[in-house]
Amino acid sequence: MTLDDLKRFDLQLFQPRYGYRYSLDPLLLARFCGQLPSGGRIIDLGAGCGVIALVLARINPEALVAAVENNSEMAALVERNIRHNDLSGTVSVHADDVINLRKSYPDSSFDLVVSNPPFWKAGSGRISPRAGRDVARHETTAALVDFMAAAKYLVKPSGRICFIQLPSRLAEFMALAAQMKLSVLRLRMIHNNAESPATMFMAELAKGRRSAPVAEAPLLIRDLAGEYTDEVWQ
Repeated sequence: MTLDDLKRFDLQLFQPRYGYRYSLDPLLLARFCGQLPSGGRIIDLGAGCGVIALVLARINPEALVAAVENNSEMAALVERNIRHNDLSGTVSVHADDVINLRKSYPDSSFDLVVSNPPFWKAGSGRISPRAGRDVARHETTAALVDFMAAAKYLVKPSGRICFIQLPSRLAEFMALAAQMKLSVLRLRMIHNNAESPATMFMAELAKGRRSAPVAEAPLLIRDLAGEYTDEVWQ
């Protein structure tokens, strides 16, 4: 176990030394979500160590944030991180699978639903030698369709849904959104630099609203000299 500083958000996070460790992805997604206009309620589906939930609690200090994590060891780690950062009054953890959330939460009860779901379908993608990483990176009990269905159920008609995923699953993502009658409001591709293909995309969706998607300017992680761009450091 390590304790790592996330100074920009005044956080310290415990995470496994050799298992799944958060990267830049959840931080980009949390910033893509931004601030709610008022306190409101936020839920993070597939919380890992709790990084997105805790960052969003810092960005939205008046909001109540729920972190959902089906791995019991990681759920306990989320609880530890909540206590360590004195956020017990703001952030709660729910140890369950996203496919079971209809039993735990009423329909349309959150202003923002956010998810950094597993990127790879079962049996695909790279296999990690580190124990615990593949459970977080590969779909197990819940697939992308289940995360999106849970998000639709949980979000208010006036609320927002924010996801991050691989470009290789963009067509699947858009097709599922259309089937579920979710409007894609914003779409942003993420590139390592100006000369590289997209490595991820972020999308904001809503239910009960019709809107043409806005394709935002691409997010560049590094400049051509290999340094982080100003937007990533902001």
